[in-house]
Amino acid sequence: MARTLNKLIDTRIRTAELKPGRHSDGGGLYLNAKPGGTRSWLFLYNKDGKRKAVGIGPYPAIKLASARQRAAEFRQLVAEGGDPQEAGRRERTPTFKECSEQFLNSMEQQWRNDKHRAQWRMTLGEAYCEQILNKPVDRISTDNLLSILSPIWNEKNETASRLRGRIERVLDFAKAKGWREGENPALWRGHLQNLLPARQKLQRGHHPAMPYEQVATFYSELVGKEAMAALCLRLLILTACRSGEALNATWDEFDFENAIWTLPPERTKAGRVHRVPLTSAALDILKPLSAIRRSDLVFPGSQDERPLSGMAMTMLMRRMKRDQYTVHGFRSSFRDWAGDETDHAREVAEAALAHVSGDATERAYRRGDALAKRRRLLEEWASYVTGFTNAEKEGE
Repeated sequence: MARTLNKLIDTRIRTAELKPGRHSDGGGLYLNAKPGGTRSWLFLYNKDGKRKAVGIGPYPAIKLASARQRAAEFRQLVAEGGDPQEAGRRERTPTFKECSEQFLNSMEQQWRNDKHRAQWRMTLGEAYCEQILNKPVDRISTDNLLSILSPIWNEKNETASRLRGRIERVLDFAKAKGWREGENPALWRGHLQNLLPARQKLQRGHHPAMPYEQVATFYSELVGKEAMAALCLRLLILTACRSGEALNATWDEFDFENAIWTLPPERTKAGRVHRVPLTSAALDILKPLSAIRRSDLVFPGSQDERPLSGMAMTMLMRRMKRDQYTVHGFRSSFRDWAGDETDHAREVAEAALAHVSGDATERAYRRGDALAKRRRLLEEWASYVTGFTNAEKEGE
């Protein structure tokens, strides 16, 4: 039996009296009228026993005649075994170059200097990604990534590692936009780590980092030292904070009852409040110091009202014969451990480092700071570093 087509009348659908709901024109074409007055075209069809829908566009930008023509094309496609939904996705999927440009534009406000912006644009451009620049972002595969990374993985390991991470960010952005589905082919843990040699972890930029496998041994040596620099360095390792944040910490920033350290905007690199969950190991350092405090500063120097010297922790590491690594590098040690040894989401690890992640839209919807998730992550890190779980400490 032939289906009835062209049920709708143009003069009627232009009127404000059209009731909310779907109004059939026949042959799978519907005008979807919403209570607020907006209207759009939908094409409904069956594929592999499932009811599916694909949007055609808003009315009146898409006129009735144009919607009917598009619906006829979709009916023909279905009759030939095609899928209008997949066809529509391919039509609107941008290339890697277009997608990375959108991603970079969304991140402009996060980067503080032109050099950093230029580095991202260079690595995601022709210098390394030429072979995928014009490829639809939903068709980029693991093989594509290996062809880019393998030639430079051993010779330029740090560059290759950064490149992989940046491609991963772009493809995550594409997935959030609905342009990709499935696993990210640039993912390291559980994916590329099985196809490429282990990364060299001794350096991140200009901050040589102690491999996380060595941190627990180093931390155990610190525990035996009572110097203020050793106590400060222990807190820095456990909280993954920056050197200046630890050295200039004041007692009024700490809430022992709720186990939170709140850094005000003027003391953070991102210029916004950062709450650090305090683990039991961190509290074991802070509470005894609080009981004998002699200054508003948590780690005062030789003069009570001045903080510990910025070189104090560096000199301590030199005396402990670890001066091939930097104090700042412990943030990289933590990040490597979180990425390689845990199942915590990348966003949680980045938040623990007070890094801004995601585009402006994503950040607007994610109003919280993932405090509970970060607390679990830092508790696991503290257990790894100290060799004690919370339960074991409570049983002491």
